[in-house]
Amino acid sequence: MFKSFAKGQTWSCGGMYGNLGRKTAFAAAVVSITTRFSVHGCYRGLHRVFLVDNIRFPLASTSRSFETDATSVVTEASSKIIDGSSVARDIRDEIATEISKMKGSSGVVPGLGVILVGSRKDSATYVENKKIACEAVGINSYNVHLPEDSSEQEVLKHISGFNNDPSVHGILVQLPLPSHMNEQIILNAVRIEKDVDGLNPLNIGLLAMLDREPLFVPCTPKGCIELLHRYGVSIEGKRAVVIGRSNIVGLPAALLLQREYATVTVVQPGTKNPEELTREADIIISAVGQPNMVRGSWIKPGSVVIDVGINPIKDDTSPRGYRMVGDVCFEEASKIASAITPVPGGVGPMTIAMLLSNTLISAKRANQCFQNGTRPGKAVKNWSTLWSEKSSKTGGTKNW
Repeated sequence: MFKSFAKGQTWSCGGMYGNLGRKTAFAAAVVSITTRFSVHGCYRGLHRVFLVDNIRFPLASTSRSFETDATSVVTEASSKIIDGSSVARDIRDEIATEISKMKGSSGVVPGLGVILVGSRKDSATYVENKKIACEAVGINSYNVHLPEDSSEQEVLKHISGFNNDPSVHGILVQLPLPSHMNEQIILNAVRIEKDVDGLNPLNIGLLAMLDREPLFVPCTPKGCIELLHRYGVSIEGKRAVVIGRSNIVGLPAALLLQREYATVTVVQPGTKNPEELTREADIIISAVGQPNMVRGSWIKPGSVVIDVGINPIKDDTSPRGYRMVGDVCFEEASKIASAITPVPGGVGPMTIAMLLSNTLISAKRANQCFQNGTRPGKAVKNWSTLWSEKSSKTGGTKNW
């Protein structure tokens, strides 16, 4: 097991979006068809509000009756299930209500443009589920499906079209792309104010800096933190371990936990004694794409476990011949942790939810720019100053 942490070896760290996860994203997508969605924005320490240019959008007060400080000791088989599907159902009405209000007051309807290249069944299923999710909450969906042998220039042409279309507020390029395409060039072509996946280097850089705010937070880690908030899990002052360092999940998850004033350790390739380090954690977020890697012996009694992994394992009793499991051995961890996400039905439903949330944020921002007679690009230039202004009014942040 520990060979996977050896230096120089490849380790899939993307959870449902990693090398293995990309192949099985359809499973999370299928789960997401019947879920509800959240409209919540970026997280910064204890200040949980939208800050869309000069607009403040407070988070809903809805929370689960379950509360934990992530340190309570529990008895065997007493873990609370952190039900992502249930959370999504609860907050779908919130996002639909926000869109209805926006449409009524300004006539603006959020729009999401999605580009799919190739004929992978899992990617096609995931894109279709995004379309269904958009329709369910009132977001217009614009899908482009290109053949496998399309050129980079063809993809860039469609990105440019979405970039210049004011009815499109978010752009998503479905990954993975065909091997002959340069993923970095294509993703970087998406205008940052429409980068609802939150993968632009500037967004990640702003997330990492004190007193700065990214325009968008990557969807899966944003969903992880929202689940902790919705279940009343205290983060400040707690020890958190993030297993995996991918740009899509692990890295931004660690940065978000730091913004909540947790003490964060990242377990990655080359980490020595990962089991020992993880056993010290009050909060664990695992996103490595390795089935059942985190055993019960890794878990401290009373900790909270967020399992991002979604991995197929052989199961002759299943009609499909396999079943989906997480990175964490649920049967063992659920007897020790105070709360844990299931797979499927935990983090998976939240990922599309946060994509819709980011699209709504982008639409509100664009609408404000229109009302002020400014361009979204100008808002982007001023974005890094907005949180500094807010911080000065609220007493600042902890800067050491």
